[in-house]
Order: sequence, then structure tokens, then C-alpha cells
Amino acid sequence: MTARQRATIAAALAFGIAAGVGVFTFGYAKGASYLTNDPAACANCHIMSEHFSAWQKGSHRTVTCNDCHTPHNFVGKYVTKARNGFWHSFYFTTGRYPDPLRITERNRQVTEETCRYCHEAIVEAIDPARSAGRGHGPTVTQASLAGLAAVGQSSTGHGDARLSCIRCHTYVGHLVR
Repeated sequence: MTARQRATIAAALAFGIAAGVGVFTFGYAKGASYLTNDPAACANCHIMSEHFSAWQKGSHRTVTCNDCHTPHNFVGKYVTKARNGFWHSFYFTTGRYPDPLRITERNRQVTEETCRYCHEAIVEAIDPARSAGRGHGPTVTQASLAGLAAVGQSSTGHGDARLSCIRCHTYVGHLVR
């Protein structure tokens, strides 16, 4: 067998494996549904059914999962969906996910920015130094830091604190504890 024939066989095998995984993902695992804004797609995985049910009964049931868990621009939304989709598939296929589920730091930041985006008027009144789209403030004075620590706000470790919507409103979208 020549080197060219071996390369052709290897390429055909790689293509076959990729096609098989693709058919599985978009067939059995309902992969195409994740390209939509339908919240039911998030419940394709049985581990999310409790979150989906809680969302249906919650105060944010009129917004979709993507409204809260992806950036509000086309590229950011689909990059986040692709990244999360890959890792969700990996972790659920291998069974290596935390139970109970925990949001990643990157996704926590996306969700925090979404709260600030949708509730900009309220955020501006509470946290004028860092309303939606204005960067990575706020910093508060050292005197305020002690008060924030008392109510559980996070500290950056540099002598300032950052106010966080989801620190206090963790279960607003889907109350699952």
C-alpha cells in the first residue's frame, strides 16, 4: 500500500467519524435545536429539566435562556453557544459534570452583564459607576468595602469591591437549589 493510499484511507476514516458524530449530534442529541432561541432546547438534557420547569414558573419566564446566558450581539451569542455546546456535550457524554450544576466564571460574567443590560435604569440608580456597557467598575471606597462584605459582595483582592446582581439574585431565572 502506498503512502497516498494510506493517506486516503485515513482521510476517509476521519471524515466518517466526523460525519457519524455530526449525525448523532444533530439527530439523536437534537443539536439543531441549540441553534434556536427555544428554551425547551435547554431541557434536551435531562439534568436541565428541573431548571426548565423552574424557569417556566419564575419571574423571567417571558425571556429565553439565550436572553440571559449569551451576549447581546450576534457573534458573541453564537461563540458562547458553540463554546458552551462543545463543553456541555463533552461533560455530559463523559459524565464529568458537577452535581449540582454550577455556572462557570465566564458564563457568570455573561449573565451579570445581561442583568445590567436589561435592568440598566435600576443598575444606574444602585451602581452608577458601572451601569451596562460602561466597563469593569465599580470600585467603592474602603469604608464601603466593610459594608459590602457584610452582605456578601465579592472582593477583587485589590482593596475594592464589585457589586454583583447575581450574588443576591442567584435564583431569579430558575429557582433550583
